[in-house]
Amino acid sequence: MTYLYMRLICVSLVVMGALWCYLNPENVKPSKVTPVFSKRASGAFLQLPDSACERNAPFLVLLVTSAPQQAAARSAIRSTWGRERTVRGKRVRALFLLGATPSRDLARAVAREGQQHRDTVQKDFLDTYDNLTLKTMMGMEWVHRYCPQAAFAMKTDSDMFINVDYLVELLLKKNQTSRFFTGLLYKNSLPVRRRSNKWFLSREEYQWGTFPTYCDGTGYVFSSDVASLVYHVSESVRFIRLEDVFVGLCLQKLKIRPRQLHTVQTFFPKGLPFSVCRYRKIVSSHHIKPQEMRLYWYGLESSRGEECPGY
Repeated sequence: MTYLYMRLICVSLVVMGALWCYLNPENVKPSKVTPVFSKRASGAFLQLPDSACERNAPFLVLLVTSAPQQAAARSAIRSTWGRERTVRGKRVRALFLLGATPSRDLARAVAREGQQHRDTVQKDFLDTYDNLTLKTMMGMEWVHRYCPQAAFAMKTDSDMFINVDYLVELLLKKNQTSRFFTGLLYKNSLPVRRRSNKWFLSREEYQWGTFPTYCDGTGYVFSSDVASLVYHVSESVRFIRLEDVFVGLCLQKLKIRPRQLHTVQTFFPKGLPFSVCRYRKIVSSHHIKPQEMRLYWYGLESSRGEECPGY
């Protein structure tokens, strides 16, 4: 009887302990935590685009994070704001950043697409939301290794509309080509500690009460030297899966202060209803579907020269 009683007590303690861990995940040390970003962990390159940076370096490289299954979005971007062209005498080029997929059929389709368009940067890590930091650092590495001659790069997403013309105009006015980083700034933001939230971070992953100043991950722009600096310093920065915050931590260590591109807001991570006059004076807008990209692009292109009173 005593033996059975003791076993019941032990089982109860185990169950209570597991329940406490579930309800208090931020106080539990995971069995394996990646302390810093590892360049080796991000895998080998599976695809590289045609570069031509040494002969004809682009002024701006658009690094678009995309998932293997988002072929429709990539097609829309190639035919609209991401098409290779010259803006105000400056060459602009878009590249797509992808990880690997376990689906053989999808992997073959991505490989064919990359061979056809020669605009894909891909590495051998699983393409998931939690690996977005690896994907972003892959873009930084590509600029560092293959296109340091570019003046600027922009990291953005495949459901964004980018007004490249206005972005180039603002960058030329800013005229700062070193240690420059801009976007929609977040200052003194708090980590999310609710486990159910998409952006949850435990105290083990990030112990501090606030984040350093960083730019929203839907679209930020930087001079090409920053790509090299961030790539090199990244291995001494504690890895977190929130890529925009991770880049902010790298910038903090480099003592590079993100700054505003304009005196008024031009980056819209929550999206913005379309009108020709409104979109002429923005850099980015979020939650845009492929068909909408084409409609917005056509609207802006077909209205060139028209005036916008009040804007």
